[in-house]
Amino acid sequence: MNFKLVKLEDIAQISTGGTPSRSNPSYWENGGIPWVKIRDLKKKFVNETEEFITEEGLYNSSAKLFPKGTLLYTIFATIGECAILNIDATTNQAIAGLIVNNEKALTEYVYYFLKSIKEKVMYSGRGVAQNNINLSMLKGIEIPLPNLKIQKKIVEILNKASELIEKRKAQIEALDQLTKSVFLEMFGNLKGEKVPLSELCYINPSKKEIENIDKEFPVTFLPMANVSENGELDLSETRLIKEVFESFTYFREGDVLFAKITPCMENGKGAIARNLINNIGFGSTEFHVLRPKENVNSTWLYYLTSLQSFRKQAEANMTGSAGQKRVPKQFFSKYKVVLPPIELQNQFAKIVQKIQSQKEIIKKSLEELENNFNSLMQRAFKGELFNELMNTK
Repeated sequence: MNFKLVKLEDIAQISTGGTPSRSNPSYWENGGIPWVKIRDLKKKFVNETEEFITEEGLYNSSAKLFPKGTLLYTIFATIGECAILNIDATTNQAIAGLIVNNEKALTEYVYYFLKSIKEKVMYSGRGVAQNNINLSMLKGIEIPLPNLKIQKKIVEILNKASELIEKRKAQIEALDQLTKSVFLEMFGNLKGEKVPLSELCYINPSKKEIENIDKEFPVTFLPMANVSENGELDLSETRLIKEVFESFTYFREGDVLFAKITPCMENGKGAIARNLINNIGFGSTEFHVLRPKENVNSTWLYYLTSLQSFRKQAEANMTGSAGQKRVPKQFFSKYKVVLPPIELQNQFAKIVQKIQSQKEIIKKSLEELENNFNSLMQRAFKGELFNELMNTK
């Protein structure tokens, strides 16, 4: 059965947010109005934000206060992320707010539809991934619109599938928290002489040690986007050494990568460099490379630099102008730590390995659930699920 196609602008009021001037403290200091950034769109519902603006900032800028229930959709930098406001909030200009007319469509139905066409929107027009779309493009997107009863059934089915995915993600997050808890339990109250971290690892080793290597060798290439805040690596990109030697940061197997750039949530973004092609990698110049010295285990070093307390001190020592601040190399000489016995570090690494094995099993299950969910969404909005639901009594 076919259902009519309508444009988003026919079922929703659509507008974008704005950013109060950062140079005016009265727009930000002690603000109480939630201000949503792309990074806040982590789950289906937005319940909180990292930043807030003042009423003065709201009324003296292009920022708009969207009511609870507004569907948020990213149109700049990262396209196609969406979430539903569970609070009244403002947004930046990279996010559009859709206030859906619920006499015509359910907000959750529109939410799932937009998720189902994310890749299509990203590659629309030019056939390659684009960094932004405009409001006219968003307003003109056509959505299949069955009656509200069918919409409700579709939402219920997709909600059940989505809940299973969220449970798997929660299990993975719990294992990540377990690892951090084990670290603090084993190393949080160590007594002894503290030494600068720079004495325990080489900071940003020189490329000279591989300057005589064959530059035709392929190596792993690791841009910042391919490193998660939980230490996971996307190793899919490769380059020849000659293509990256001059302009990118060098590291090798077992080195610890630590992001030095602002904003603060990315200060601790990093990983252990593992499974590199030819044991060599190059990547973003916004990484500090920490190479463990003797009696220092990479796993211990990585989790040390992932601690929130470490990140806060790194943030406090950032240098540079606003928006361009970075953690300087000198910070690692200022930060002091008690070095645990290597036996204890190795014991921790074995525990981490066991936890990671459990995590991999859950991740495979999560991948299957996400594939099934995506298939279900495609069936729903292509009409296949419509017909099944119409025949359900």
